[in-house]
Amino acid sequence: MLSRCDHAPSSPRPPLFERYAEAMDDPTNRNELMRWMALAIGALAIAGTFALLLAFSRVPDIQDFFPWPLNFFKKGLVVHVVFSFVVFFLCVFAAIAHLATVRLSGGAPRFRPLGYLAFRGAVVAFVFLFVPALMNRGQPTLNNYIPVITDPLYYMALGVLGAAMALMAIRLLLNIPAPSRTAAHRFDVLNLAAIAAAVFFLFAVIYVLWAWKNLAGTPIGHPFNEDLFWGGGHILQFVNTALLIGAWYALGATALGRAPVCPMVAIAALAWLMLAVVSSLGFYLAFDMFSGGQIMAFTHLQYALGPAPAVVALFGLINLLKHRRAGEKLPWRDPGFLCLTLSPLVFAMGGVFGLFVDGADTRTPGHYHAIIAGLTLAFIGMFYSVFLPLLGRKPKAGKLLFATIWCFFVGQSTAAVGLFIAGDYGTARKVAGAAQDLSALAAKIGMGLNGAGGLLAVIGGALFVWVVGSSLIRRPERI
Repeated sequence: MLSRCDHAPSSPRPPLFERYAEAMDDPTNRNELMRWMALAIGALAIAGTFALLLAFSRVPDIQDFFPWPLNFFKKGLVVHVVFSFVVFFLCVFAAIAHLATVRLSGGAPRFRPLGYLAFRGAVVAFVFLFVPALMNRGQPTLNNYIPVITDPLYYMALGVLGAAMALMAIRLLLNIPAPSRTAAHRFDVLNLAAIAAAVFFLFAVIYVLWAWKNLAGTPIGHPFNEDLFWGGGHILQFVNTALLIGAWYALGATALGRAPVCPMVAIAALAWLMLAVVSSLGFYLAFDMFSGGQIMAFTHLQYALGPAPAVVALFGLINLLKHRRAGEKLPWRDPGFLCLTLSPLVFAMGGVFGLFVDGADTRTPGHYHAIIAGLTLAFIGMFYSVFLPLLGRKPKAGKLLFATIWCFFVGQSTAAVGLFIAGDYGTARKVAGAAQDLSALAAKIGMGLNGAGGLLAVIGGALFVWVVGSSLIRRPERI
């Protein structure tokens, strides 16, 4: 027997998709979503380009033929990381925030100019985040969460990007309808996740600004940037986790035509994340700024991240098995469902790896590469099964489309396992060449797996950019 949390589809199209398609009927709303999607895949294209340049820059004697900028390898690494994980994730946040804003406003968002300003600001930031890597000034600092090039242009770009996303968050919160029986029907797990992510992002911005104020007069360098982004960087992980929960729910709802998990389970998970983020205010009241106690408090806050997606995934699996026993066929030919299946697997692997990290060896990047892969797979599913279909540009579920998913999943999983193996044998992180100390055979095997897996993941990412980009430029169909 199915519980009251289960909803059977009332039409050939999933109910969740119908509600958002109705709200997105205005061409202005669709155009704004398309702009954020284009910027997101542009970020991945830049990240992939710099990955190739990094590999090219390590060819022996290449500097005799091509004049690389000073410190290009580390600068290029900063740009690759920032565009892969910061810019791309924030563009997905902006896209989901836009969808939530449109849905909550009944298709007619208030404060539209905030969205226009946000996108234009993000474009400006997009350009000036990679230009410093091509200039002979500024030093790269490979600090946690948001690595930096110590150039005024780079700091300006980060500030503009943060302001742009803050505008998207504020516009979403300003469009939350007043309580009423009609307005209650506009809320769903996806836009509740977007609301939570918006609140978390504003917390992160406040923490960065708070740190900036307290760092006045401090020499700019690695310690400066580590302190600047420590608190806000930790809160950004809550933004990503809230978006992950919303994406899982949306992918399940569109693929299965029903709630993939009882909505109250997902809402409880989001409430847990909200409690953790709000409690982090106490770290600024209980500890001195940048003290060891405050640093450890934020470090331990990461343990609040795991339970929320774990509970949603567990209840979702139980719900799926219950329906499977009742005779429901699983839609394996739906790319969103495939992403929904693979995302929790690699995300869970990253969570297990996180229990063994100490920050000194490559087990740490093994952990966060798997976590990031879980997030990215969920967002890939959102592009294929939610964003593009809402624009009338749903890609055909052919071999190329599924190759993007499998290449990325297998590649990132292999790379993460390789990093974890190498780190278990003492391979240091954030170094290359002889400094890695690959004396043990297992360490060499691990780094070999990392390289091969990384290449496969890059291929998957490139194919994803191609599929989405080609879908965006073709003529749309009627929704």
